[in-house]
Amino acid sequence: VKQGLVQMLSVFIDTNLICTATALMCLSSGIVPTADVAGAPYVQAALQSTFGMIGPYFIAAAMILFAFTTLLGNFYYVENSLSYIFGRRPGKAVLDFSRMIGALLILFGAALQIDLAWGIADIAQCILAFINIPVCIIIGGVAYRALQNYVAQRKAGKDPTYIASENGVKEDTDFWK
Repeated sequence: VKQGLVQMLSVFIDTNLICTATALMCLSSGIVPTADVAGAPYVQAALQSTFGMIGPYFIAAAMILFAFTTLLGNFYYVENSLSYIFGRRPGKAVLDFSRMIGALLILFGAALQIDLAWGIADIAQCILAFINIPVCIIIGGVAYRALQNYVAQRKAGKDPTYIASENGVKEDTDFWK
């Protein structure tokens, strides 16, 4: 539950603080967006108008870090999903294969025209949503019980500890022990 709360906070920070700050910087810069200056170049131009030459470099570094951490997170999600599918941590060959496929997809995406890459990404996200929404409904009861258990432990003055059996989970959850 703690991890879920932290992740909710990170989504809040990213969406409401960083995106709003970026929009306000762009709107207050006086730079007019055009077909040539749109997206990341628009943000870079807006920051350059305020901070000089460091603005575009700051945005480029921030985008690289965001892309890299997003990739690491997605590889982590894939490995956890494979662990769930196989019922145990997959072997080195399976992990290496999944990482190789991921690296090839990154190279493939980097070679595409940006509009096509975003179109494919949008379709992939739609497919993932159609998979995840029913799964969230299916496991929602377990998540709700975990939240209730967390709140009860907090009210009792304890540092909440997740115990799977208290939440109706029968699988071995040794990574929480």
